[in-house]
Amino acid sequence: MSAPTRAAPASAGYGRVLAVPEFRAVFAAHVLSMLGVIVSEIALSVLVYDLTRSPLLSALTFALGFLPYAVGGTLLAPLADRFPARHVLVVCDLVCAGCVALMTLPGTGIGLLLALRCGLAVVAPVFAGTRMATLADVLGEGDLFVLGRSLLRIVAQSALLVGYGLGGLLLTAVSPRHALLITVGTFLASAALLRHGTRHRPARTRRDTDTPPGPRRLFADRRVRVLLLAFWLPAAFSVVPEALAAPYADELGSGSAGLGLLMCALPVGTVAGELFAGAGLGPKARERVALPLLCLTLLPYLGYALRPGLTASLVLLLLSGAGSAYTLGLDQWFVRAVPPELRGRAMTVLSAGLMTVQGVGMALAGVVAQTTGVRTAVAGAGVAGVLCCCGLAAAARATKEGPGGGQETESRDRAARNMTGR
Repeated sequence: MSAPTRAAPASAGYGRVLAVPEFRAVFAAHVLSMLGVIVSEIALSVLVYDLTRSPLLSALTFALGFLPYAVGGTLLAPLADRFPARHVLVVCDLVCAGCVALMTLPGTGIGLLLALRCGLAVVAPVFAGTRMATLADVLGEGDLFVLGRSLLRIVAQSALLVGYGLGGLLLTAVSPRHALLITVGTFLASAALLRHGTRHRPARTRRDTDTPPGPRRLFADRRVRVLLLAFWLPAAFSVVPEALAAPYADELGSGSAGLGLLMCALPVGTVAGELFAGAGLGPKARERVALPLLCLTLLPYLGYALRPGLTASLVLLLLSGAGSAYTLGLDQWFVRAVPPELRGRAMTVLSAGLMTVQGVGMALAGVVAQTTGVRTAVAGAGVAGVLCCCGLAAAARATKEGPGGGQETESRDRAARNMTGR
């Protein structure tokens, strides 16, 4: 465990995390990457529509930001541990910058534009997973790691709130291809920050190791499986109101202003919940409330069955978003459950799974709403989600850690093998 973690008091807040120079470099690179991704999504969507006048192809550019995550997370996950983390992060940023640079060329056709968009999405989980694993190297495995991950999530949610609006304003001043040049610059700046702002660390796993490739060894551990599902499955249900915000705003007759509020409510609640849990609760308290919050976070969706108006719907979404603070407790358990030599691929698989299930959840929400209506679809997601989350909470409790950090349900022999294996 690193020195910053040993010295951190139980009540360490976000200021303590930002006091670590390496984390500041990672944090700044994250902000730049998020800015670049948001600008590229908007600019590419507009560019594709300008070239084709096809709403379907324009929407497909957003969908391609989700679907290839599963491919990248499955096939490329071992790279996060087989090479030095800083090298992986810088190369990922340079690959993304190269893909976007090709998009800016005047002769780039629709097929190549969409292929390059897929390339960005394939690389993204490797970058995200390696970055998260690097946080454990920089901040240790304790409270500072949890707060560091929380701070990056807050940035991501905040970027959703303001990024698309700023991106739209940008496109009123410059063409989509010129806007994409800004993305190239943000990826290059992120690469420079990571190259010069973080220390070189050796690969976690030797290239000649007999560690099974891909996620097989991760899924062989019951507690890791349960924790991964506890991250993924609630996310699949939580995106349903976001996916159906446009038709729901139309049903309410709230217009574009109402649509914007509905899209913002869940991220605002998420940021508020993360800030309160991160700054107001200590590590033990966050772990104690993790499973109750997991069971409750989707419960507000049941309120859609009462046909709420706009204001009540916003309150329900804010409450649900605040409940997602359970992830701070899960973060702590997950980093303790995964062996250090597998941490990079574990975070890559976690990131890829999150994006994939959200894409699937959005698609299924549309299918269900087409036949049952928006309110029924959201309320149904609430019922199914609460039942699913309660089952996951029971499974997580059944595999809870013992005093040594292992599973209480494991035999002493296996616990001893795990200790020597790390």
